[in-house]
Amino acid sequence: MRRSIFLVLMLLSFAAAPARADLAPGDQPAIQAVIQHQLDAFQADDGDTAFSFASPSIQEQFGTPENFLALVRHAYPMVYRPRETHFGVLDEEDGQIVQKVAFVGPDGVLVTALYIMEREPDGSWRIAGCIIAHVPTENV
Repeated sequence: MRRSIFLVLMLLSFAAAPARADLAPGDQPAIQAVIQHQLDAFQADDGDTAFSFASPSIQEQFGTPENFLALVRHAYPMVYRPRETHFGVLDEEDGQIVQKVAFVGPDGVLVTALYIMEREPDGSWRIAGCIIAHVPTENV
């Protein structure tokens, strides 16, 4: 019950996104689609497809889809196999476009992921990083 109330409160806090002059009306759906496609690829254990949604700098850092998928499996189980996913606010933080996503991981723990997004020269979006913030539920 406490987790459900917390999830509702957290989702409400995601509801109002500040407007950004340099984001087009279709950017948030496009960004969310990129993240969702990557999550779908993780579910299918499709490292090649998941890797294709990573920015060029992330691809360079990991080198291969296999390396990338191995890291996500090990370090990001809540992203690799979430029980629930809820998209939140698209915002700017420190000059970067950040999409907030709430996950309930396979262990039932609620976390917030901050997806750092990068617009490519062709206008498409790629994921340039993902930061996980564990959310304490005992304070609700």
